[in-house]
This record gives sequence, C-alpha cells and structure tokens, in this order.
Amino acid sequence: MYDVIVIGGGPGGYAAAIRASQLKGKVAIVEAKAMGGTCVLRGCIPSKVWMHAGALLETARKAGDFGLKLTVGELDFDAVVARKKGVSNDIAMGMAALLQNNGVEVVNGRGRLVAPGKVDVDGNVLEAKSVIVATGSQLKKCDVPGADAIVMTTDQLLEMDAAPASVLITDPSYIGVEMAMLLSVFGSKVTMALPGPRILPDEDQDTSQRLAQSLRERGVKIMARYALVKVDGKKCILKGSSKEAEVEVERVIVSARMPVANDLGLEALGVKFKEDGGIDVDARCMTACPGVYAIGDCTGGWMLSHVASAMGICAAENCMGKKSTFNASIVSRALWGMPEMGSIGLSEEQAERGGHEVEIGGFPYSINGLAMLRGEVDGAVKVVADADTGEILGVHIVGAQASELIGEAALAMQLECTVEEFAKGFRVHPSFSETVVDGFRDADGWALYLPKRG
Repeated sequence: MYDVIVIGGGPGGYAAAIRASQLKGKVAIVEAKAMGGTCVLRGCIPSKVWMHAGALLETARKAGDFGLKLTVGELDFDAVVARKKGVSNDIAMGMAALLQNNGVEVVNGRGRLVAPGKVDVDGNVLEAKSVIVATGSQLKKCDVPGADAIVMTTDQLLEMDAAPASVLITDPSYIGVEMAMLLSVFGSKVTMALPGPRILPDEDQDTSQRLAQSLRERGVKIMARYALVKVDGKKCILKGSSKEAEVEVERVIVSARMPVANDLGLEALGVKFKEDGGIDVDARCMTACPGVYAIGDCTGGWMLSHVASAMGICAAENCMGKKSTFNASIVSRALWGMPEMGSIGLSEEQAERGGHEVEIGGFPYSINGLAMLRGEVDGAVKVVADADTGEILGVHIVGAQASELIGEAALAMQLECTVEEFAKGFRVHPSFSETVVDGFRDADGWALYLPKRG
C-alpha cells in the first residue's frame, strides 16, 4: 500500500512525487513513456532551444550596429536538433535520478483507475491512500478536409532539417505566435488565420497589439476572423464572416493542445469535467472523488508546466495531511518570442468587466537606458491596478527579458504588495527591471521619466 500514486511523469507528476516523498510518504509514479512529459520532451525545453537559436541568428544579423563585421552563415538545423535532444535527455535523466534519490518508485506502464485508490498498470493493480492524476496534454488533431497531406505538427517542426518555404498557422495562442516568429526569422513566408479578432485573445489587448505589430514587421500576414475549412493540394480555403480567401502554403502548422483526461477510469468514479475537456478540481486540486487529485495540463485552463508543478506540490501536501491551496490568480505566463512577453493577473479589459475602478500605469522600453544601449527598444510595461485600494490586478510586459521580469510582479502579487509600495522600490541601473518600477510609479501617479499627464 502506497501513500500516493502519481499517474504521469511530466513536471507536475514529478514535483508531486518528490514533494509527497519529502513529507515521508511511500510514493510510486506511473509513466508509460520517458520521464519528462510534454515540457521536457516536446514542448517548453525543445522549443526554447529553437527560439534561442532564432534570437542568436537575429542578433548576429544586427551585429553591424555595434561595430562587429560578421559574416552570418546559414543555420545548421541538424546541430540545433542535436542540442535540443541533448538538453532534453539531460533533464530527463536528472529527473529520474532525483526520483530515485527521493525514494520514489518508478513503475513503467499505462496507469488507469479501477476504483478509488486502485490503479491498474498494464494488468498489475497498485493500491494507495491517494492518487494524483498528472496525464498532461496532447496535440489536437486537425480535422480539416484535405489537410493531412500538408499538416506539420509542432513535434515535427522541432525535428525539422529545413524551414518550410511557406506556412499557415491557425493557433492564436502562445505556441502559434512563437512558431510564427521563429519561422519568419528562418525565412518562411508565414500567414496566420485567426478565429477571432486578434492573437493572444486571453491576454491584454495592448500586449496583443504590440506583438501583432512585431509579427507584421517581420512580414507575417495576419488574417483576423478567418477559419481554415478545406485544403486542396497546397491551397488552403479560409472562410471569413462575409467572404472566403485562399492561401497557398507548403505546410499547415498544428500546435493547439488538449487535455489527456479520457479513458482513465475517472468517469466511473464520479469525477467531473470542464468545457475544455479538462478534469474539474477544487482549490486543493481534488476531484469530485475523495482521495483522487488532478494537476497540470489534464485539468485544462492555461496548460503551463510551472502551473503543473505548483499544483503538484499543492496536491501532494494535501495527500499527506497538510492544508494547501493553489492560487490560480497569480499564474504568470510568458512567450519567448522576439520580443518576449510576460504577464500575470487580469488584463485591463478583464479588470473592468470584474467591476474594478481601474488605474493604468506604463513605461516604454524606448526610454530605458539599457534597452537603448543594447538596441532592444521594442516593448513596454503595463500595470493594471485597483484605483481605490492600490491592489495589483495585473502586469503585462512586452520586451527583452519579459519572461524574467514578470517574476517581480509575481512575487509582489503573492506577497500582496500594493502599487504604492512597489513604486517606492528601486533597481540597479542600467537594467530592464527599472522599467517595471517606472511602470508602477506611473500607476501611482508620479512617473519621473514620462511627460506630465493631461
């Protein structure tokens, strides 16, 4: 009898297993494939190797601005693939070693719940006081007629030995935007067909507009309110609200993901599901079945690996008798594009819909000293706050190192820091972090380095 059985060896399951073991639990983790999940093997880590290669290529092309006379050759795609595999393998091996170090038993096979506390692994039934489901996500299948012949999944894209000459991307979310930026740097002709009015529909509108402008400057064609309905050879038929359009491309990129939550025996246990197919859980990460928890991508929503890890810690602590809750309001998001994006909390539009009297602050990268000297002036910080209480409702950053800078806002919101308190801080000069403080000073009404309001 185990204290905890974790089904799934991605970042969430891995964190949950180690945390439960740290709390003196007897723990097993069930994984059918290699340790690491989507993040390590097919998502976060591999894609960021490619994004870094693209960023280095772009930087090299601009070296002349700094007096460097470089000859920029062609990208060695095979070398990038080899590095991607090497880094992923190193992380996966490290995960396996740490599980062993923490006394977690690794059970190879596919796990399925047959009763509360009972997990069938390829015919062998294991028992535990609690079970944590961490089965992750998978790519959505493209069911557009005729598309199969030219579909390229992100899994395939991360193994490419050459960039496609032209692509159509229909995913308006982070993955789609990153792939559009990456392929445009590599010389692909990129078209994005969006189901709605803009990219990143769940992010602040200013963020969406800044990144859309960056894409257009790279030659990416954005077609809002168009859906792919048919593919004939290389001809893609797009249907808009009032007319149709045709785009001829070499590949259609499939990147949207969906939770892996079916065929796990959960329905028979009374577990509920959300509209997006994710497993419904409460703030303790528990399902409707006592003793059965679910974490990460299989619960739908943002589907981010750091969220999975945080949920894993929460679920493990509850399994082991602690009282822990997952704070979904401080989920930070990032896009490792060129420029980057980092965000947390509510957009301006969401805050207003939520009934807040909103105060907005901002600061552009274009007048930040470090951004100017490095030639990375594209971007800005935006602060969304409650005008009455000074509560930080959201922070949205587009620009260099945004994925790191958003951590400042995450910590501030976790510690319930007010706008006034943040604005009184100061940072090393010159640095990008100064832009965040300056944005908060603007939200507090006393920006030092911006023209007077009104």
